[in-house]
Amino acid sequence: MVTAKAWVLKKHFEGFPKTSDFDLKKIELPNLKDGELLLESVFLSVDPYMRPYSRRDMKEGDIMIGTQVARVVESKNPAFTVGAFVVAGSGWRTHFISDGKDLQLLPSSWPESLPKSLALGTVGMPGLTAYFGLLEVCKMKPGETVLVNAAAGAVGSVVGQLAKIGGCKVVGCAGSDDKVAYLKKIGFDEAFNYKTVTSLDEALRTASPDGYDCFFDNVGGEFASIAINQMKKYGRIAVCGAISLYNDSVPQKGPYVQVPMIFKELQMEGFIVTRWNNRREEGLKALLKWVMEGKVKYREEVTKGFENMPMAFIGMLKGENIGKAVVEV
Repeated sequence: MVTAKAWVLKKHFEGFPKTSDFDLKKIELPNLKDGELLLESVFLSVDPYMRPYSRRDMKEGDIMIGTQVARVVESKNPAFTVGAFVVAGSGWRTHFISDGKDLQLLPSSWPESLPKSLALGTVGMPGLTAYFGLLEVCKMKPGETVLVNAAAGAVGSVVGQLAKIGGCKVVGCAGSDDKVAYLKKIGFDEAFNYKTVTSLDEALRTASPDGYDCFFDNVGGEFASIAINQMKKYGRIAVCGAISLYNDSVPQKGPYVQVPMIFKELQMEGFIVTRWNNRREEGLKALLKWVMEGKVKYREEVTKGFENMPMAFIGMLKGENIGKAVVEV
């Protein structure tokens, strides 16, 4: 009999999440039936989307949503051998039983030298978000100027590097001097700390005096309201996230986007990466190749210990991580 540990949402978040909003539970797992397998989480992901999705999709007492890289411990399913690694969406738990339908095996070409946690980051959902958001929503072209905010995060850091591979000029902004130094190190043309500039409008103008063709928006709110006025004619905005709004208990009021959108004839499109699930293999293959060639660099903020999941989640929402935040069990 295996005892799993799981983090449940004790109380819906009001404003910023607190450790008291979570509860650690123990769950006795039954013996396997034919076709089932037992998995053990090795790395778990903490991501911004969990904040708004928890309100939309969860009730109090549910196990926190999320994905993990897990190892097959026992198998009564011929498609999965013991010791194989998979990506699963089984939430914040140490062990779980699956029928295999919802599992994705790590690519067979995954090199030993690469941390398997990258399947939750650069070569996983955040990397795919950058890939499809830039190619399909922003439709970037060589020679264009791309703006990305939350640029040192799991998605933003990949966006900037993919835009460079695509022959674009890249401007990134982030919330600390360390993050800005990291952006310069991984090849961003311009980077600034939005918390210390006297005027965001001026900083954006200095970084690219003739404006922006593409804006990959992870932040929303005030930043987006200012940046939209610096788009070039026929510019494209990919709305990927709105982390500046997720923890508000009172909704922020405008400014509103219609006037600049009309005058500049902009396209603004929200997207969720699962739209391109049928092209997942293509994206992962490209990302893995670029990582192996050193064209896409990665950085992870690894928190050790399953008991620290809530702390890692809260830290990520506060912007304490550079690159992808993961928890190692």
